[in-house]
Amino acid sequence: MKPIDRRTFIRSSIRTAVATAAVGSLPVLDLLALPAFAAEAPPLAVRKGTDIPVLVRQTIDALGGMARFVSRGDVVIVKPNIGWDRTVELAANTHPEVVTALVELCLEAGAAKVRIFDRTCNDERRCYTQSGIRAAVEGLRSDKVFLEYMDRRAYRELAIRGGVAFDNWEFYQPVIEADRFINVPIAKHHSISKLTLGMKNLMGVIGGNRGRLHSSIAESLADLVSVVHSDLTVIDATRILVANGPQGGRLEDVRQTDTLIASPDIVAADAYAATLFGFDPSEIPTITAAARRGLGVMDLKRVRLV
Repeated sequence: MKPIDRRTFIRSSIRTAVATAAVGSLPVLDLLALPAFAAEAPPLAVRKGTDIPVLVRQTIDALGGMARFVSRGDVVIVKPNIGWDRTVELAANTHPEVVTALVELCLEAGAAKVRIFDRTCNDERRCYTQSGIRAAVEGLRSDKVFLEYMDRRAYRELAIRGGVAFDNWEFYQPVIEADRFINVPIAKHHSISKLTLGMKNLMGVIGGNRGRLHSSIAESLADLVSVVHSDLTVIDATRILVANGPQGGRLEDVRQTDTLIASPDIVAADAYAATLFGFDPSEIPTITAAARRGLGVMDLKRVRLV
């Protein structure tokens, strides 16, 4: 029997609660605040290279390979940033080659299904096409891979006990129910949160009026991290948007860095990515809020570089 890790146990508990709520016709799924699970010295892989498929494989191999995160028969969510009607070179969305390379690794590890989606800011059809992700995913020609538009009927309100900014919010149920969730943001400047990285990318799996989160963005994102657990965060920093984010639109705001960052600790991944912009992680409020609540490791001296 495959051992059950802690995240699998949490997801199984949530699925049971969902079923119970459905039977009782309860409008809100009431979850206890999930305890901190940050490792003492989480692994962090950072690699540089211009061949993106090779770069992705080298980075994930440094963590022990995708089989450490995905098991045979798993349903896996790969969640890139596809939020903007922008082409690849403008660095507003995750690079399509990063997405497809990760999907291929999931399939090699035995995933039964890989689902890819995002709640976009611009028109979803244009975003999926202009980003290059639609063509790249269709090019895989696999009946196990699905690029989907998010179903408005599939959001469920969860009560977040211990939430600081919010007591409840709507979460996309396929994310909660999946066996594995791989978070694949692009590293960008953001006019409100300074940077948009792994934590900010979770806004693409919630419903409701997301603008409300911006009034207390640091604690809001920490609330999301306490519910949506990323089994693996892979930050696309092959090219980064250093100004006028998150939408961008000018080539002069894009810097080529040819870097990929990966860790099972979302806070550690975000912390390292912040240094690419010249920030100390402690200067980014979203990172410090999550670290303070025990949701990951911010201090890069406590991270195990692999």
